[in-house]
Amino acid sequence: MQIDPKLVKELREKTNAGMMDCKRALTEANGDLGRAEQILRTKGIASASKKASRATKEGIVASYIHLQGKVGVLVEVNCETDFVAKNENFRAFVKDITLHIAAAHPLYVSREDVPGALVEAEREIYKAQVKGKPEPVISKIVEGKLEKFYSTVCLLEQGFIKNPDQTIKELVSTKIAELGENIVVRRFTRYLVGEPLGHDENSDE
Repeated sequence: MQIDPKLVKELREKTNAGMMDCKRALTEANGDLGRAEQILRTKGIASASKKASRATKEGIVASYIHLQGKVGVLVEVNCETDFVAKNENFRAFVKDITLHIAAAHPLYVSREDVPGALVEAEREIYKAQVKGKPEPVISKIVEGKLEKFYSTVCLLEQGFIKNPDQTIKELVSTKIAELGENIVVRRFTRYLVGEPLGHDENSDE
């Protein structure tokens, strides 16, 4: 089918994918822009998963200060080569991550970083909230609430502030597909003036 060049341009602007990739996705989606975007995101995630085991020893540490110095963010994002670390697309992506952390207030990078004791405490709270219901129902509700909890406190599972329909994990996958290297958000720290010490720090140490 004939694809309108304006649609290709619009899809490229939304996804940063290559022109030919956009055209192929639109052809596969019969001109449906939303479906074509989903196809590109799915392919990006599939491509990213193949690169996930690659070592990431390069990258940058970026900072962001917001609200007249009331909120500050430091983040380390790793990639495979110094070439990509200097790439404007990569650096713009890292800047977006700092902006997101400042605005969305995640506490951990991923669900694997959440302390087991905290997860169990949340689980007990959710169980108490639905006490008296049949066990299968309780289990389903509790797991659903835990998923919501993870999407609130874990950076990779939050909806991106510039596009809430896309998680940070999906955004990372998109950048991996674009830049051709594995990318890892390693750690971050978010400071808020007056906040108790130790309340909102994330580190792998």
